[in-house]
Amino acid sequence: MRAAYVERLGPPGLIRYGELPDPVPGPGEVLVDVLATAVDPVDTLVRSGVFRTPLPFPFVVGRDLVGTVAAPGSGFAAGETVWCNSLGHDGRQGAAAERAVVPADRLYRLPPGVDPGEAVAVFHPAATAHLALFTHGGLRPGETVLVGGAGGNVGGALVEFAVHAHARVLATAAPRDHAHVRSLGAAHVVDYHADDLAARLSALAPDGVDVHIDTSGRNDLGTAVGLLAHRGRIVVMSGARDTPTLPVGALYMKDGSVRGFALSNATTAELADAARAVNDLLAAGALRPRLVEYRPLSATARVHRRMEQGELHGRRVVLRP
Repeated sequence: MRAAYVERLGPPGLIRYGELPDPVPGPGEVLVDVLATAVDPVDTLVRSGVFRTPLPFPFVVGRDLVGTVAAPGSGFAAGETVWCNSLGHDGRQGAAAERAVVPADRLYRLPPGVDPGEAVAVFHPAATAHLALFTHGGLRPGETVLVGGAGGNVGGALVEFAVHAHARVLATAAPRDHAHVRSLGAAHVVDYHADDLAARLSALAPDGVDVHIDTSGRNDLGTAVGLLAHRGRIVVMSGARDTPTLPVGALYMKDGSVRGFALSNATTAELADAARAVNDLLAAGALRPRLVEYRPLSATARVHRRMEQGELHGRRVVLRP
């Protein structure tokens, strides 16, 4: 089979596109013919060695795939359209190949009528959003959620899942994204560049925010704690660009909490729960990506380079074997 792989960790130029032996499924694994795979920021972190995780070499890069079952096994029938978003780390080979072996407990059926190319673009951000909101944020119906950076891929999925759960959503985004975020169901959208951002958000949530999630990585914990409701939860889901200050006294007096979350640490049960929720919204016509670029699998190295140089700007790139 042809695949995009590396023989050691390092820069994008180390990615090779060529022939590797077909993978052979073991017990509890399913062989999948790959239709499409997406490139995620975490793929570059694994390939470069920034995110340390056990890897076999030569190592096929990539986390997400959608494909068809090549041979029956582990409860899956040949020809079924399936997906996975947790390959390419913790000893598992990646998805950027013509064929992949997927553990059965990490493989999910794609709902009928859903476009595979569009779907693979949303698996990673959508699962991230679901786990952040529910597994780690404990979101309940009727609560107020603040989504920072709602115009992005994860931010948009956060809005859709929260609205679907009957929560009230406040969002921040660049003005160019306000109409889109409102179309997803946000009750109010505020320009995150506003000088009086905290005051405007506080006026919109006079009783406080129950779940606060900022996708930007800025992690302004001082402002976040100030906006929290009693027993509000802050979910930190990306690395801070500097060292944030946590106002412990205010957090303590509100019975508040700050919880870190990385999708790579999710259990198979948590991933399966997220997958069911993702499939439900996909089947309902939601979670559609805003902008998708399609490239051949041979372009993997170029796409990794573009991502690291900041050229994609929220665009999702889908690679096709």
